[in-house]
Amino acid sequence: MAWWNHWTSFAKRLVHVIAKPVKRDRGRGGMVVHPYRGYGSHEDVFVMGRVFRQAALGRAIPRRGMLRDTADVARRIFRRGLADAKVEIRLGDNQLCIKTDRDGYFDAHLPITTSLPIDVSWHRADIHVEAQGQQSVRTDVEVYIPPPETDLVIISDIDDTVMFTGVAEKLKMLYRLFVKKPHRRTAFPGVAALYQALHRGETNKAERPILYVSRGPWAIYEMLEAFFQLNRIPVGPILFLREWGISLRHPWPRRAEAHKRDLIDRMLALFEDMPCILIGDSGQHDPEVYTEIVKAYPGRIKAIYIRRVDSDPKREKGIERLRNELADTNCELVLAADSVLMAEHAHANGDISARGLDAVRRDVEEHRREEAQENASL
Repeated sequence: MAWWNHWTSFAKRLVHVIAKPVKRDRGRGGMVVHPYRGYGSHEDVFVMGRVFRQAALGRAIPRRGMLRDTADVARRIFRRGLADAKVEIRLGDNQLCIKTDRDGYFDAHLPITTSLPIDVSWHRADIHVEAQGQQSVRTDVEVYIPPPETDLVIISDIDDTVMFTGVAEKLKMLYRLFVKKPHRRTAFPGVAALYQALHRGETNKAERPILYVSRGPWAIYEMLEAFFQLNRIPVGPILFLREWGISLRHPWPRRAEAHKRDLIDRMLALFEDMPCILIGDSGQHDPEVYTEIVKAYPGRIKAIYIRRVDSDPKREKGIERLRNELADTNCELVLAADSVLMAEHAHANGDISARGLDAVRRDVEEHRREEAQENASL
């Protein structure tokens, strides 16, 4: 019966995480605001989020437990975005008012006209939302602004770059997250140490921004936050590529590579002349998109790290052609089977410390030992 207890525990914890976003209303229903972690510079800040209308809980539903979580999951499934809600955002003495779109989203670009403290990186933005027929809601969200001395920004894909994709791999990941103790192998070996090293830089004291993009929908935001925290991967604004809502006007989500390019253009414009490292995988269009970006922004991209996720000779030849296209630039495209090769290149370029490189090597070696022990026990 041990397996039954494990899977029961898995189901309960997973349902609780899925239900979490609707619990802010304490069962009362009505308007709920879900902001996503923001990012910016000392000139401009971006804050995104969504405003929902959701049903109230019945009086017969208990405050806690599996029945409450199941009811909240149902409320999450049937809640709808609230259009034309008035969203007021304040960051220090800076203020902006916008309205939500027809799906309830807001995407605020707030110019910073009154200076913010430069001795902290995480700032709090206050949000006040009003809508006709709804009780107003106040909340807040964290906004990351790198310090003025920041020398590098990292932009990383998530799927098949940080974490495994595929139904079978995601089930394993979820099982390890919610049943076993936090386990680094829910992410690729060495990823946590590599991203920590890139965040801290050669001095081990930097606070470089790491911005993440994904092909997934906003609906899995909370699950990815749990994944990042449990795997000790530096947190940052998690920017998803597409809203997956289907409508007659938009029967399919926008192509992931097109939206990814737009987001990266936006980030490079935000951080002006700051150098950048791009990280992706060989399974999708990351090498092609990143090569186009190097050509569009001469001198801005220091390196492209591509995780090899298959052994297709044709794909490797295609990536080799892209590497040759960049031969006359100051950017090298590195196709790597694991995080160690990326870390070695970053260290050679002066982008991470020797301590950071050693941490990546230890992490990968520890994974190999554990994998060998698991295989020997089968």
